Amino acid sequence: MRRKASLVLLALAVFFAALSPLLRWYAFPRLAKVPAGRYQAVVAEAKDATLVDYATLEPKKVPKVTVIQTLKGNVEQARKVKKETGRDAVVWDTLTYIAGPDGKMVSRIPERYVFDGHTQQPVHAGGEHVDGTPVRRGGIAYKWPFLVEKRDYRYFDMQTRTSAPIHYKGTRTFRGLEVYYFEQTVPWTKVPLPRTLPLGISPDTVRQLGLENWYTTTRMFWVEPTTGAPVNAEELHHTQMRWTGHPEKKPITAFAGHVKMRPDYADDTVALVKSQRQLVLLLTTYLPRGFPALAAVLLALSVALEARSRRPAPGGTRNPRRDRRAFAGERAQDGGKPEAPGPWQGHADQGGSP
Repeated sequence: MRRKASLVLLALAVFFAALSPLLRWYAFPRLAKVPAGRYQAVVAEAKDATLVDYATLEPKKVPKVTVIQTLKGNVEQARKVKKETGRDAVVWDTLTYIAGPDGKMVSRIPERYVFDGHTQQPVHAGGEHVDGTPVRRGGIAYKWPFLVEKRDYRYFDMQTRTSAPIHYKGTRTFRGLEVYYFEQTVPWTKVPLPRTLPLGISPDTVRQLGLENWYTTTRMFWVEPTTGAPVNAEELHHTQMRWTGHPEKKPITAFAGHVKMRPDYADDTVALVKSQRQLVLLLTTYLPRGFPALAAVLLALSVALEARSRRPAPGGTRNPRRDRRAFAGERAQDGGKPEAPGPWQGHADQGGSP
């Protein structure tokens, strides 16, 4: 019985030892993915900002500008991308909507972002665009990959339609979470105007007035390193309309402000990331590290049981079952027939006398 138990323990030890690398290097890349049908909305605000009045083309101070960013997973388009490319891609249709202090639209920019759900690397299929203009993204956007490293990444800028390094600046703490802080500064760059503007104004109208759009920003992200999810984001944003061919004319500030994620949305994001973080750690740390330790314990128990099963009984006590097996072996060597008893042996065995 002990020998059977030791073999079972040995088999379990081998199983758990083999399962550890499989979880980390096979299951994790296939299970840890951004859901294809994810929906998310984030609201940020810039208080005491500057905003242009398109009716007069004059900048003015306003108490608040609201930036609403919605993200919706396009499951049907993701299926088409997989059929065309053979890759499990995620397709996000996003909308960046900017509203003035009265709640009316200042601009809206739709996007389509197609990427690998595990690595976050772009997949160039499925009609990726910014504001209706086809783009070919490089680097990441919105989310970092799982298990973020302490290094620079390339980050895609929606306004310039280009990618540039976003720099790792150190480890910080945000609402009880250890996070990596990243920062990127985009220098003054001429960028397209949004296609949708208030009062029926179009980019062509602005160009006919002899104006063009310039933009700079410093963006900051606090990223939870296990999930790669930003739990906080801020941006020092500045957009100007500059006079074409007239550098002496004063630029018109279209928007300037320090955009910060609203505190209630930051709280919800932290709570969601904390729950997802445990699932990722389960596949990358807890089980891959725990299973080898469990395998070592099971192996030690197996060896101990095997040793006990081979140890002779204490005090020289004979094992009846072993004696019977030995006697059976002797009978087999003698032809299997026991020696005939003497004439008085049967009576002596019964306690009689001659």
